[in-house]
Amino acid sequence: MTPMTPVDHVRPGPGGVSRRTRRLVTAVAALVVLAAVPTFLVDGILNGTPVLDGSARGTALTMLVLALPVLVAGLVGASRGSVRGGAALLGALGYLTYNATLLVYATPFNQLFLVYVALLGSSLWSLVSALLDPRPPLAPGTALPARGIAAFILTVVALNAAAWLRVVLPDLGEDPPGFLEGTGLTTNPIHVQDLAVWLPALAVVAVLLWQRRPSGVHLAGAGLVFWVIEAVGVAVDQWFGHRADPTSDVATLAGVSLFVVLASATLVPLVLWLRAVPAPAERRSPDPAGPRTARPVGDGGVRS
Repeated sequence: MTPMTPVDHVRPGPGGVSRRTRRLVTAVAALVVLAAVPTFLVDGILNGTPVLDGSARGTALTMLVLALPVLVAGLVGASRGSVRGGAALLGALGYLTYNATLLVYATPFNQLFLVYVALLGSSLWSLVSALLDPRPPLAPGTALPARGIAAFILTVVALNAAAWLRVVLPDLGEDPPGFLEGTGLTTNPIHVQDLAVWLPALAVVAVLLWQRRPSGVHLAGAGLVFWVIEAVGVAVDQWFGHRADPTSDVATLAGVSLFVVLASATLVPLVLWLRAVPAPAERRSPDPAGPRTARPVGDGGVRS
């Protein structure tokens, strides 16, 4: 068996971003600006509780100064066949889909409602479109700590799910539940999204990575990008929410510190993933040891 480089290119194949995805992502970028700028800057747009209005402003700021640049950089990189660019693109779209959902369901109806809905729809369908685009084929090599990263993802998924269930289960049957006090909400869309969609999806990704499948390699990077942006975003919205209402338990300085730590911790496996995935030029460069005769074997590796 031929030794593998950190992540070997199995065979030449289609990769990059389809015209459909480029158009959708361009619409997403424009809608981020249209939604986030007035949400953050214009007084009177938000009409919820002070703490959640402050949190929404923090989310809008994160969309503009972090998620949008990652989205654009990811689109450019993925268009050139970069696996790292593809992860940035998918991660940013995941973050925007997640938080556009919160703007729609956790923000009282206002003048930007249709912009929020358009951002949610375009982000979601851009994510679907990007997932359907062909990806450069990869096989994980020994330099990628696949099982270590998978264990990290599964641990975060389990702890996150346990944290939400610890909040929700004691208040089942209560009207209103205590965890909604001070929010003005009738249910928490964060609990719904995490427990129904994102945590199960990332658990599946972690299992695929544990099995060292190429799809797991691709999607684990995207999931880690998503989590880093989200952790930074929560730290920012906690700070703005606490500043708007220092008496509320919904947003606290302790929450800011917690999510700064989580963002820093998630950067570790993300950096390991980035170091193990080659840049496009590295994948295109000729092998000084001579040609290989690798051929794909299912979804899990190569033989030669």
